[in-house]
Amino acid sequence: MASPSDNNRTWDTPSDAKRLLAEDQYDDCLGCRVTGSAAFIGLGVYSYYTGMTNLRKQEKTVMQSATKYKMGSRRLGIATISATLVGMGIYRALN
Repeated sequence: MASPSDNNRTWDTPSDAKRLLAEDQYDDCLGCRVTGSAAFIGLGVYSYYTGMTNLRKQEKTVMQSATKYKMGSRRLGIATISATLVGMGIYRALN
């Protein structure tokens, strides 16, 4: 049975902390990275395609509405969201 002094051991050197941090690193398998990056990239492409398609269908309604957000700002929003999702997929694949 361990003595109480063993349970209350302090970390006297920085090398102990560095060793524990090195052991604690997490690395994904290749399949997890491929699946995750493909999901983000696919979602980005899908959101761009469907967003722009729906925006083209609703262009007449949008232009007649009283809102200050016309086609340009809406296209920019769709493109920004899609680019962010694709960027997350690329980041996921590389890191």
